[in-house]
Amino acid sequence: MTTKKPLRSQAWFARKDKMGFYYRSWLKNRGFPQDQFDGRPVIGICNTWSELTPCNSHFRTLAEHVRWGILDAGGFPLEFPVMSLGETMLRPTAMLYRNLASMDVEESIRANPLDGVVLMMGCDKTTPALLMGAASVDLPTIGISGGPMLRGFYRGKAIGSGTNTISMSEQLRSGQITLDDFYEAEASMHRSQGHCMTMGTASTMASMVEALGVGMPGNAAIPAVDARRALLAREAGRRIVEMVKQDIALSQILTREAFENAIRVNGGIGGSTNAVVHLIAMARRIGVDLSLDDWDRLGRDVPCLVDLMPSGRFLMEDFFEAGGLPVVLRELAEQGLLHKDAVTVNGRTIWENNKDVECWNREVIHPFDQPFKPNGGIAVLRGNLAPNGAIIKPSAASPHLMNHTGRAVVFESIEDLHGRINDDALDIDETCIMVLKNCGPKGYPGMAEVGNMPLPPKILKKGITDMIRISDARMSGTAYGTVVLHTAPEAATGGPLALVQNRDLITLDVAARSLHLHVEAEELDRRRGAWTPPQVHSERGYVKLYVDHVLQADDGVDFDFLVGKSGSAVPRDNH
Repeated sequence: MTTKKPLRSQAWFARKDKMGFYYRSWLKNRGFPQDQFDGRPVIGICNTWSELTPCNSHFRTLAEHVRWGILDAGGFPLEFPVMSLGETMLRPTAMLYRNLASMDVEESIRANPLDGVVLMMGCDKTTPALLMGAASVDLPTIGISGGPMLRGFYRGKAIGSGTNTISMSEQLRSGQITLDDFYEAEASMHRSQGHCMTMGTASTMASMVEALGVGMPGNAAIPAVDARRALLAREAGRRIVEMVKQDIALSQILTREAFENAIRVNGGIGGSTNAVVHLIAMARRIGVDLSLDDWDRLGRDVPCLVDLMPSGRFLMEDFFEAGGLPVVLRELAEQGLLHKDAVTVNGRTIWENNKDVECWNREVIHPFDQPFKPNGGIAVLRGNLAPNGAIIKPSAASPHLMNHTGRAVVFESIEDLHGRINDDALDIDETCIMVLKNCGPKGYPGMAEVGNMPLPPKILKKGITDMIRISDARMSGTAYGTVVLHTAPEAATGGPLALVQNRDLITLDVAARSLHLHVEAEELDRRRGAWTPPQVHSERGYVKLYVDHVLQADDGVDFDFLVGKSGSAVPRDNH
């Protein structure tokens, strides 16, 4: 005869002593009856609502639907806030605070009387931060994404957040549109609640939640203002109660097979390069040793099936109406590219959830044998310029630049770039390779989304829209171009990128997965001896902690002391 595992929350609420009085009585000030504490699963609703995070500004309402679902299933819902990371407002970059938010999530879950948790996330960094924190505790967990905005419209044409922001800012800089045109587009782009409606990082990470099996089927693409998003939240609330009763911990969902599925799905959707650092960090929190080599091996032959901005034409609302991520999952699974038996949070396998879905618009979601682009995966580059790796997104790059040698035009910092990029005297042409230093995890700090450097106006005026750009920074998931990112080790640590000088020749060969600096080893040694590290960003507080402990891009940009999980053991009694 097996004994049912006691609920974790009962270490708080089942006590018949002074501390039990404290735990129950202070919650009773909201009107909870005594039987609420008698063995009902206590479910935390981890909410990143904030008016400073516009993508997540509708989460108060969405959380209520989760709450109703938990109550439907006989659970005890308790909502709590954690740090909210808004890419659109937060300076210098939300990525600087991803690890801090993950610590907030981890400690909030572990320190409180919770048996399971529903994670509410939308804007770019809220998804990995919440999943990283929850992975380190390893309770039953479901992720709910907030959903994308409706399509933007400008003068009769669909426009997408980020992607058209970048293109129209370039048009403004080159004199192709007026400032009034720019303001008009700005007012037309974001016309509902939700996160970016392009296949940027927010939509990519929502897709990763579904592909990993940690979100309910349909999580990726239902628009934020669609009633079916609220229904999904309610179903998640019901399901998390059952997961607690069945003792299905997050580690039973986030397996190596789940991460391999997610990497291939990222290729199939033409997903954001940011998914690389986030999935590596998430995997290592749960005990899966995911690496850049896995990204290259698994994504190399995956075609991009989805015609969405920034790689294509359509937006997330179109993706949803065409059938959404379930169609991509079915297409990949039918080709043997997914682990069909990977378990998901609804109790069914990834194949059982998606084997019978249909596509309603093949312009948006192409069949596998007629892909939108032949290569949607992330290419991992290595060479003397990136001994620990760098990445490029081929589906967003220009084919004629995928094998190219050019002379370097070097910018020592983001301030140096901004100070010189608009100068018509800048010694640069379209054959050159722009190199940006000191924008990596330690260098910026926080590894900001500045890798897709703006082109000089003198180049834009020629009608040129792309050049090779290399940096240790990241790029917005809504951006595009032949942009080499995440170069490791970064310049601020003395990596080879720090040693590049103007007029050095660099060769990018994506097919060969090579990034080579044409400078002899002896000369690089000489330059290294003369190199001095950049000035420290701060001698105190979180920024110092970050710079002292952050790992490089190839290791997921997590803190060295956070890798691995600590588990859900009830903390020491406070008597």
